[in-house]
Amino acid sequence: MLNDKKIVAFVPTLDFDKARAFYVDTLGLRFVDNDGFAMVLDANGTMIRVAKVQPDFKPAVFTILGWEVSEIEKEVAALTAKGVVFERYGFFEQDDLGIWAAPGGAKVAWFKDPDGNTLSVSQHAG
Repeated sequence: MLNDKKIVAFVPTLDFDKARAFYVDTLGLRFVDNDGFAMVLDANGTMIRVAKVQPDFKPAVFTILGWEVSEIEKEVAALTAKGVVFERYGFFEQDDLGIWAAPGGAKVAWFKDPDGNTLSVSQHAG
């Protein structure tokens, strides 16, 4: 039923200005609109609604949004050059860039937005 419909992603924020600077200026997404309830961004044809949340908001402890990339090392290096800090986790081994190689061949690196939401870039085998 929904298989041929477009996905809309949602990201919570406490501060539209900080979120816009990060998602538009740092990550390069295209700003579409902000109606005061949600800031709409375009991520290569996928709508991302950055929604204003209550002050008691607590970010999830897991990844809420990610991008599939073809050359993860290149993407991580470019994001690092723009000031993005990649997360380090002590429960598995990551390389010098912060990239984890999964047993099946996928590679993942995680980073946070200004609200503490965990985002990722990943490269998948195959």
